[in-house]
Amino acid sequence: MWRSLALMLWSVMVKEVRQAFRDKRMAAVLFVAPLMQLIVLGYAVDLEVDRIPTVVCDQDRTPASRALLEATLAERTFRRVATVTDPLEAVAWVTSGEAATAWVVPRGYEQDLKRGGGTSVQVIIDGTDTNRAQVASAAVQQMATSRSLAITQQSIASLAAARQRAMSVPQISPVARVLYNPSLRSATYMVPGLASTVVLIVTTIVTAMGIAREKEMGTMEQLLVTPLRPWVLLLGKCLPFAGVGLIDVAGVIAIGAWLFDVPLRGSLVVVFAAAALYVMSTLGSGVFISTVSSSQQQAILGGFLFLMPAILLSGFMTPID
Repeated sequence: MWRSLALMLWSVMVKEVRQAFRDKRMAAVLFVAPLMQLIVLGYAVDLEVDRIPTVVCDQDRTPASRALLEATLAERTFRRVATVTDPLEAVAWVTSGEAATAWVVPRGYEQDLKRGGGTSVQVIIDGTDTNRAQVASAAVQQMATSRSLAITQQSIASLAAARQRAMSVPQISPVARVLYNPSLRSATYMVPGLASTVVLIVTTIVTAMGIAREKEMGTMEQLLVTPLRPWVLLLGKCLPFAGVGLIDVAGVIAIGAWLFDVPLRGSLVVVFAAAALYVMSTLGSGVFISTVSSSQQQAILGGFLFLMPAILLSGFMTPID
């Protein structure tokens, strides 16, 4: 009995492979296209934000204001694109999109520091790109903290010299240790997500089309009247595309490690076991879509209707919570 079931399963798998690869271009769609998508998106999608175009308006024009701006622009986070004298002109640069941030140092900045009172610097940030705006805002807060600490230390040092005695200034030096991605490379975070997304798209769409094709061509009824059991028919149609998905996983892992230097640590057996479970879930999605589709066109549209929220809510670009 089991031998006959195995033969029937093998026959369905061979039929599905022959039908899928009847068009030679299908091989390129299944194997080459995912790798090309990974390469293109791996270079194109980059969450690292640096060299933010910045316009500067220094109304104070004192050594203290120049030191503040030079210290800020010395970092890679900001890049000066223009220097203006009117704050309204600085705002115009941001509203026109030519600059993403504008720094306005008010008159009396240095005098306020010498008096020991508080002072402020206006920073205008374009919030259209929320990721860039958050990075710019965090950099501004970090700059303000570091400059305040530096000015405080200078004041204490001057006071100590005036009193001719040494003063020990207690400091807290945080030591940060980043796990899993010590260099904070965007590719290390993005490429594995792109790999899973590419496999999701290929296996879901192809599986949905494979079963919907039988309905469209009218051969599903012929298959149902054969001695094939329903689970054998379903498994025979899914297993070939499961193999395609695992081959794509191997390809994207190799491309990620070779082109993008994404480290692969741990057991490959565990990786492919998890990949097999993932591919099974994507195949199940394709089977579900095919059950409500009567043609390949409906299967494609239904697949994209499912894929859009699945990708956006998967934690690929932003945390799930």
